[in-house]
This record gives sequence, C-alpha cells and structure tokens, in this order.
Amino acid sequence: MSSPGTQLAGQPATSSPPKDRSPLAHLLHALNQPLTGLQCLLELAVAGPRSSERYLETLGDALELTRRMRILVEALRELADLQEADAKQADNLLLDALLRETADDLRPVAETRKVRLLLACNVALPVRSSRGCLATLIFRSLESPLSMAREESDLRVTAEREREQAVLSVSWSPAPPLQDSPFSQPELGLLIAQVGWERAGAQWFQAQSGDKHTCTIRLALASPQPASTGAPEES
Repeated sequence: MSSPGTQLAGQPATSSPPKDRSPLAHLLHALNQPLTGLQCLLELAVAGPRSSERYLETLGDALELTRRMRILVEALRELADLQEADAKQADNLLLDALLRETADDLRPVAETRKVRLLLACNVALPVRSSRGCLATLIFRSLESPLSMAREESDLRVTAEREREQAVLSVSWSPAPPLQDSPFSQPELGLLIAQVGWERAGAQWFQAQSGDKHTCTIRLALASPQPASTGAPEES
C-alpha cells in the first residue's frame, strides 16, 4: 500500500496547461505535487521508529517522486535553453528543408516503434528564426507525438503555405497512457514545443477528434530580401 505522500503526488496530470495558466506555471504546479509528496514521506520517516520494511517502502516511494521531479526539472531547463536560443541572431531558413531532414532522422525510430511516419511537404516555406531553435522545435513536434503514437498507426505530418503563413500539422493516434507515469517525457516534450513555437511568434492549436490528436502550428513566412542590383553607385 502506497504512503500518503505518494498518493498525493500521483494524482493524474495533463501536459496541456489550463487556458488561464501559462505553460511555465503549469510545469511549476506539476513540480510542486511530487515535491510536496516527498516532504510528506520524509516527515513520516522521521516521525518515529518504523519497521525495516516500512523504511524500504518509504525509500522506494521517495525515489519514484525524485524521478518525477527530475523529469520536470529537465523540462524547465529545456525551456530556459529555448529562451536563450531565441535571443540569438535570426536568419532566413527553409522550414520545409529542416522538416524533411528531421523526418528522415526519425524514420528509423518510427520503424522500431512500428509507426508509419507520413510526410507531405512540397512547397518552400522560408521563415525567420535561429537554426538551432527551429531545429529543436521541429524535432520536439515530431518526436513527442511519435513516442506517444500507438503501434501500427500513422504519424501524419503536413506542411503547406496559406497566404503569408507556413502551416505545420502533426496528427497521431495515441497509445493508452501509462498509469504510473502522469508526467511522461513525451507529453512534456510537446508542452516544450508549444512554448517554443509561441515564443517564436507562431500560433499553436491542439485538438482531439475521436482517437486522433492533432497539433497545428501557424508561423509567418519570412519577407523576401531585396535583391542587390550590383550596379555601381554614382559619384
């Protein structure tokens, strides 16, 4: 039987923050749950003499709570890394090229997980961003749904141009969640992607229809750079 501290920290949580709470506040709130549970366990452990079995059970519960906190702290650290990347000099980049490159890198992982990675992207999508930041966001936006997708299902990725926006859509059928992992790394990875895209100026939409989950990102296309004529200046 689990201790009171574990029950408190093991309440179900979702990776999508409530509408009135920022993703950062959501992560901090999620971190507070296992932290409070760990404090309760330690207070019970020093409250009085206990059997060896009870001490071992408390230690096991404390290690599990520590594991959950470490996952959340890593997510917070990655948010900080994205914030630093945003401050770097932005360049004109082709989102479609980075998307195809990332999809090719993830195909062996998809095959191992028995998920069909289907990419549709046949148009140039110039955007303005730092390469490291954009590459991280694209990777998170594909790798996290891939990790959550059900075996023998499709991970569909489309990228197209709508007026002056690049529109990236990722849809998948999720596998049943693990009951003992309320703060899974793939769910946190998707939350990190959301924060990164929104910080980069994109719009993020997440929807569910039946067993299909879909994330859609809308990002402004880069303005064309004026071409140099090469003509000599008049003196």
